[in-house]
Amino acid sequence: MTRIAWGPLIDGLLESVWLVDPVDLRILAVNQAACDLIGLGRDELVGKPVIELAATPEDQFFWEDVAAGQINGIHSETLLRGADGLPVAVDRRVSRVWPEVGRAVFLVGIHDLRQQRRAENELEKRIAELRATLESTADGILVSDLGGDIRNYNRHFAQLWSVPENLLLNRDDPALYAHLASQVIDAEHYQQRLREIADSPLLEATDILVLANGHVLERVTRPQYSRGQPTGRVFSFRDISQHLLQESQLKLAAKVFASSLEAIFITDPGFLILAVNPACETLTQCAQSKLIGASPQDLFHDPHDAVLMSTVQGQLIEHGFWRGQVWIRRQDQSACAVQVSWVLLRDDQGQVLHTIGFFRDLTEELTAQKRIEQLAYNDALTGLPNRLLLTQRAEFALKLAERNVSECGVFFIDLDRFKNINDSMGHTFGDRVLIEVAERLKHCLRDIDTLCRLGGDEFVIFVQDIDAHGAEVLARRILDSLGQAFQLGDMSFSVSCSIGIALYPEDGKTLDALIKCADTAMYLVKARGRSSFRFYQPQMNVNLLSNIKIDHAMRQAMERGLFRLHYQPQIALAGGALLGTEALIRWTDVELGEMSPALFIPLAEASGFIITIGNWVLEEAVRQAKIWQNCGTPVTVSINVSALQFQQPEFVGMVAGVLRSAALAPHLLELELTESILIQDANETLARLHALARLGVALSIDDFGTGYSSLAYLKRFPLSKLKIDRSFVTGLPDDDGDRAIVSATIGMARGLKLKVVAEGVETMAQRDYLADLGCESFQGYLCAPGLNAKAFEQLMASLPLAQPGT
Repeated sequence: MTRIAWGPLIDGLLESVWLVDPVDLRILAVNQAACDLIGLGRDELVGKPVIELAATPEDQFFWEDVAAGQINGIHSETLLRGADGLPVAVDRRVSRVWPEVGRAVFLVGIHDLRQQRRAENELEKRIAELRATLESTADGILVSDLGGDIRNYNRHFAQLWSVPENLLLNRDDPALYAHLASQVIDAEHYQQRLREIADSPLLEATDILVLANGHVLERVTRPQYSRGQPTGRVFSFRDISQHLLQESQLKLAAKVFASSLEAIFITDPGFLILAVNPACETLTQCAQSKLIGASPQDLFHDPHDAVLMSTVQGQLIEHGFWRGQVWIRRQDQSACAVQVSWVLLRDDQGQVLHTIGFFRDLTEELTAQKRIEQLAYNDALTGLPNRLLLTQRAEFALKLAERNVSECGVFFIDLDRFKNINDSMGHTFGDRVLIEVAERLKHCLRDIDTLCRLGGDEFVIFVQDIDAHGAEVLARRILDSLGQAFQLGDMSFSVSCSIGIALYPEDGKTLDALIKCADTAMYLVKARGRSSFRFYQPQMNVNLLSNIKIDHAMRQAMERGLFRLHYQPQIALAGGALLGTEALIRWTDVELGEMSPALFIPLAEASGFIITIGNWVLEEAVRQAKIWQNCGTPVTVSINVSALQFQQPEFVGMVAGVLRSAALAPHLLELELTESILIQDANETLARLHALARLGVALSIDDFGTGYSSLAYLKRFPLSKLKIDRSFVTGLPDDDGDRAIVSATIGMARGLKLKVVAEGVETMAQRDYLADLGCESFQGYLCAPGLNAKAFEQLMASLPLAQPGT
């Protein structure tokens, strides 16, 4: 194969490029840009260990991981070691590529960041100059872009707004905006005004802001332009508190009263009301004349705090501000929850001038909050805690369990075949069942336990202070409770469940880990019959991950054509003629090696992928049978049909279509069915079998005697052959039980005029015994294992060939 000449290819690139050997991590090739970047010649770089150019410990660890085969690539900024020993800032991407089949190299693309760093330093210098200018102004300045992201502010702004130190040290725009809103008395109006300003990029406006600390700020906002277009906004703030006091605080308060939708009152230093606004009269249902001269203590109360107003007044005197939720007494004797914000104003000498209180009705807000909390923390159908509430309770309980060295448990409960209830009775009926199930589960638990509905028919129980024995007792109690008959209206029915159990701390130390383990254990209960419980074991996860890996590899194998068929001959016991062959699927995976059908076929059946596999086997077996038919050596090929594949509505039509497409004589195809297929919906199965028989396809029962055997279907169904399972042949001729079963099977088949094939024949003694009993044919290692088509043709040439169908 022609090797790729990398030199001319990478030399044409503007970026620096290395090619690195993935085994010894030495540089194989570089371009001129790479030489210029490091300051070394091409001869000096080629052959150099790449780790010698790493200037950071992280890079050295990365290349060590590459050498160990643990990683295939990276994209990051890093430092390289230049020829002068100084670090070179770069943006570096490493990728594994295959320039030739079977040979991989690492392609390292490098972008020089030094010029970018110099530009960044220059920008930082200019920003410093701008900040110095910004700090020199007497006003507080805040600059933002049109989206509201803060670009800059000066120290005076931080002082005016009492910005906490943590916000000065750590950039957090949402937190800073939230702090500003918290400092304003009328936060709602403040936020609304900000939205109006944001919606009008060209707006110039002046606003007055009353802060919780008693100060009043004048805010002037102007747009910031670039090339004639607004690019941001500059806010300037000036403390005008003293100025407003001089003009008249009461006059200002009167204007505020007239425009505010919130109830507002003003008191004198002795906390007697001097003025109220119309909203205050409306909310308290009390006229202004009755409110003036009264004490706020006559308005506000807290049923849980008899000395509330004394506490509030103390807070006002000490801190100048109080905010809280209280109740007001109305004229009609009704109580109303209100949110109160109360500030105290002092003069320059520190003497109290007035207090101003703002309050608003919380009735609708509390009602909505209660509904929101219910929706946020509870399942809408059953009223049980949802995943969020479960998490909160469990996290607290797990911390307590860790401190007290106690145990907890998580139960994952899934109702068995609940889909049948929804499909047959409707989802409304199914919802009623879920509500009843929830009630029964609650009666099995203590008050300290938490029952949660995850969704659908899945429930999770978090149980505190419980060990393995207690968990087993609870699991049996739940199974017994749900096992009792359900009665909804005139309908009586049964519901069972499968339970997986995980215990803290041995199975996990977080709720998510415990739920995952319990879920895994529950699925194992489902796989082994349902209506039981099982504790989690670590091997379950290992098996689950292994199954997931095999399932994925199996699907890829189908896409890549890695499946193949081998053919095991079926030999007449009388005369040794070749009567037919069974097609056996084989799969060799690149990573997993030779995969046994006993391992991947059950997984395919569980996932439904067996339908795809079965269809491929049908088409491939028919294709090979047609080749032999055209060669003048027709032989009957039998294939296994899974229950899931057989139950597909289009199965008969597909068989007919494959036969028609290949132009294969139908009697050269035999379908091997398991007994489980024949007992499912006998009437539909009978119709389907007769349809297959009308096509001319032969039908046989595979592994006879290992399933739910019934003599009735042998008489009703159009079958032509029984296959004795290898488990009954292994003990021949010595095992009494095997002899009895095989003898009875052959005798019964002879009476029903059915042919018999014995599987797994490996010794002459087994063959002779079967021949003496009158068995027609056998297959097994005594004659040959499964062979590929070419090897089978060679064997076929050495054996007498019976006429198909005889």
